[in-house]
Amino acid sequence: MKKTGKNKGYSHILKYTGLFGGVQGLNILVGIIRNKLVATILGPEGTGLISLFNSTINLVSNSTNLGIPVSAVRNISEACDVGNQEEMERIVGMVRSWSLVTALVGMALCVVLSPWLSAWTFGWGNHTLHFVLLAPIVGLMAITGGETAILKGMRRLRALALISVYNVIAALITSVPLYFIYGQAAIVPSLIIMALTQMLLTVAYSYKVFPPRFAVKRSDIRGGVTMVRLGIAFVFAGILGSGADFLIKSYLSHGTSQEAVGLYSAAYSMVMTYVSLVFSTLETDFFPRLSAANNLATTSSTIINRQIEVSLLLVAPLLVFFTIALPVLLPLLYSGKFTPAIGMMHIMVLAMYFRAIKLPMAYLPLAKGDSFSYLLLEAIYDVLLVGAVVFAYGQWGLTGCGAAITVVGAIDLLVILVYTRFRYGYHISVTVVYYALLQLPFGILAYALTRVDNPWLYWVGGLAMGCASLAVSLSILRRKTGLWEALKRKLKRRKKND
Repeated sequence: MKKTGKNKGYSHILKYTGLFGGVQGLNILVGIIRNKLVATILGPEGTGLISLFNSTINLVSNSTNLGIPVSAVRNISEACDVGNQEEMERIVGMVRSWSLVTALVGMALCVVLSPWLSAWTFGWGNHTLHFVLLAPIVGLMAITGGETAILKGMRRLRALALISVYNVIAALITSVPLYFIYGQAAIVPSLIIMALTQMLLTVAYSYKVFPPRFAVKRSDIRGGVTMVRLGIAFVFAGILGSGADFLIKSYLSHGTSQEAVGLYSAAYSMVMTYVSLVFSTLETDFFPRLSAANNLATTSSTIINRQIEVSLLLVAPLLVFFTIALPVLLPLLYSGKFTPAIGMMHIMVLAMYFRAIKLPMAYLPLAKGDSFSYLLLEAIYDVLLVGAVVFAYGQWGLTGCGAAITVVGAIDLLVILVYTRFRYGYHISVTVVYYALLQLPFGILAYALTRVDNPWLYWVGGLAMGCASLAVSLSILRRKTGLWEALKRKLKRRKKND
């Protein structure tokens, strides 16, 4: 019985990782087409401009949304587990009311601060009007965040997956023609259209689950104070995260050139987008499950360790193949102008091994409602990241940025390991350590091959490393999940039906 339950746990993780990984894969495929077209039309300079606008708007959004997109998931999920329909409706109305308030405040603040945002973000020109025009995006993001939290808390995974797919397709259809016709002048309108489209899609699905209802009683609105109080820490954490990204890109923009921002953004985005194939399920499935077991230390540790095991086994082979394929992928997905970023990406890939282990542990403070710990850990990482990237870029350029991100990722993993051990009694399993020691050498060898000039050795050796890593992962997952047996049973049933 124990073995069956254990296998069921691994199978559940693999199932939903596959679901959202597949959706994310489709999103990446469509995004590849869009990025290629945008990069070709606008070049590194235009890509850098889009990145600077997005970073600044995200900073304003994260500073004004009161953490509702995160804290509301926990509240709604708890009510959903109890099955109290009246309480769920009350919380949903409260979330929508608070989201509307934050939307209006965020827009107003963006307009008021637009002269300063222009001066802080750009080392050239006056972009005040751009930020005034971009202010509605802050409001749209606040409403989208609240409605997304409702869907996550209610575990409407299919709806979330469909929204994600439709959104990326809509972004392709609406933005590329504008860029082609108007060039950089279309950047601001296209960003507004994409934010509006995402909001409308999310609201449409969310209102099917809970028809439009807002908190009208004072008691209901006051009831959100507890949620907001918890969310304040998420606000500061969001400010730190967006602020770190903002500071790095502003440093590159002021100290070097807008082209450097475009190269850095493309490299960072491409690596993070690739690994999101595996990590996309954490917020939608893993976080609610962990929250439900947050008072049981042993259960929490088991849930986290199993998630790490599956994430690590799935992402490791992908990272090896990605490392080897980068010289082909980067010019294909962007353009030949982005090749100076390859060195940064090659070494940054190693940070994703640490990220696969760290991320499930990083959700533990959120599941516990421990806002102080979440904020503290986020602050340590962001401060280290900004300092390391700025220093490394000054010394070794973009490749130094990749090395800095990897080193800080390793340090952050150690900090979280120690902190969660003493604060929550979390124990990383021997199995996780064993799998990490199995897979990390493949990634290191793949990186070593990127320094080799012999193309035959590079491609044959790289493919061999990728296949070996894949074989190890498949062998372990087959034992853990009973995947092979389930597949054989399914094929037998199909033969009988035929």
